[in-house]
Amino acid sequence: MAYTDAPSDAIFNEIKEAAIEIWMTYDNTYGYVDEKVNYIDKIKNVKDNWGTIVGMFDYSNQQKLLSKLSPEAKAKVKEWL
Repeated sequence: MAYTDAPSDAIFNEIKEAAIEIWMTYDNTYGYVDEKVNYIDKIKNVKDNWGTIVGMFDYSNQQKLLSKLSPEAKAKVKEWL
């Protein structure tokens, strides 16, 4: 499966939930976290949309994301990285 292919819904939702969990740890004084979380909430599991979620993070946060994922979801994300 290529990185441009959509993962299973379970893996997509796992990536999505872990990303939201990371965003929720940041300061939301100016609504930046709300903006990011609302955007992620609207993303559907189509093609490489999961890569959009991963791409919203810098390298350090991508590593945090990887640490929260199951081996299957981690393998999918590593296709993109």
